[in-house]
Amino acid sequence: MKVYGIPNCNTVKKAIDWIKSNNVQFEFHDYKKNGITKGKLKEWSKEVGWEKLLNKKGTTWRGLSPEQQQQVKNEKTAIELMIEKPSIIKRPVIETGGKLLVGFDEEEYMANLKK
Repeated sequence: MKVYGIPNCNTVKKAIDWIKSNNVQFEFHDYKKNGITKGKLKEWSKEVGWEKLLNKKGTTWRGLSPEQQQQVKNEKTAIELMIEKPSIIKRPVIETGGKLLVGFDEEEYMANLKK
């Protein structure tokens, strides 16, 4: 299982605390420090949709000008923005057993991460 996120994000901290308390093994990928590839974002977008990956509730989105926000109209422009500003990707993103989980949802984690 691989967890993608930013270590100082409260939601990521909550998710990792849950994962650790349930003794689930994982690898962490800090996409602010290590980046994220266009290929990986396209793969995720194909599975859950770019709209779910793009965090429009966070400070990074709110920090964009209205013009910049309006330029995000499709997968291509969303992925370009996510590569430029990885902190705009909703967190965490978890790859596990062929599934992709986005954000922290305890019920979803119980159903998909507990053995």
